[in-house]
This record gives sequence, C-alpha cells and structure tokens, in this order.
Amino acid sequence: MKFELIFNNKTLLIKVVKKKGMKNTYLRVKSAKMIQINTNYYFTKEDAINLLQRKQKWIENSISKFEINSLEDNEFYFLGVKHKNLDLRDLDKFYKKEVQKIVPPLVEKFSTIMNLYPTDLKYRKNKRTWGSCNYKNGLNFNILLVKFPIEVIEYVVIHELAHIEHKNHSKKFWNLVEEYCPDYKQREKLLKSFL
Repeated sequence: MKFELIFNNKTLLIKVVKKKGMKNTYLRVKSAKMIQINTNYYFTKEDAINLLQRKQKWIENSISKFEINSLEDNEFYFLGVKHKNLDLRDLDKFYKKEVQKIVPPLVEKFSTIMNLYPTDLKYRKNKRTWGSCNYKNGLNFNILLVKFPIEVIEYVVIHELAHIEHKNHSKKFWNLVEEYCPDYKQREKLLKSFL
C-alpha cells in the first residue's frame, strides 16, 4: 500500500510493506520525501496515519537530518566535508585510492597502541558494513569510510582491531573499544548523522 500525506507542509510518500507473520511494526524514514512502514497484514491506512501522528517529532528530526546531509548530483563527501564534483571524477575510484592512503597509517598507529596486529588489509565497497574482521584476523574496510570525519574512521579501525581479541560484541569487546576510544558512542552518533 502506498499513499501520500501532507506532513508539516511537505508531501511525503508513505509506503506500507505488509509481511506475513510480522508481530511488530517498524517505521523508517528512507529519505526526506519517503517513509516506509513494515508491518503485518491487518495494518490499515488509518493505523498508519495514527502511527505517523504519534511519531511526528521523531519523523521531523529524521527528515531534517536527511535534508542537512542530502547531496546534489554534483556533490560528494570527503572526510566529513561536502565538496563539488567539478571534474566529474569516478567517486568509487577516488574513495578506493584515498582509503588506501588514510586507513593503513591509522591501523599501524592503533595496532601498536593496542598490541593487536591484523594479518591483512583489504578494501571494498559494501552496502551494510563499514569494516569487518575475519577468523584469520584479516581486516576489511569499506571504501566509503573516507566520506566521514577522521574521528569516525579512527573509531572503525579501533572497533575492527578489537575484533582480533574478541570475535563478538560482548561486554569485554566494548570495554576494549572504550579503553582506546572513550568517546566511541559519540563517534557512532557522528557516523549515523551522515547516513
């Protein structure tokens, strides 16, 4: 089901995705102009409107974040700063080249401090993860990391190095991250503010 709704003087597309066996309802602001609701088969348009009214403040905040961080077709982020893509460069190639300059010195610095050393470093464009650590202690970093401020990149490096010691997100893992990145929660928020 799809419908349009005037919300705070803006026309929003509301997309309701009904899934079999879903017990909960999830609301996601997908862009400054679209909201998606994942829910069960019995959810009505009236239910959707009621939910949107109840979550109005949260929706407004989420939409304003999208508007602040939205990019024009000729713009891109690099180290947290918006730039114009005047020479129409291939951004994936640019990001891959830059991530290979920026991440290795950070890995070297924090490896030495934490006494945790990866077996390998790889870079690729991922949709879901900013970094990962495999069972052989090889680290993978998303080339799009260089869109974010340097403190976010440092946090991701520390996070992945901590996975060499703890292959999970246990309390011990987070304690280790916090030891070397005491403000990691703020850095996570900063990362999310760009998404």
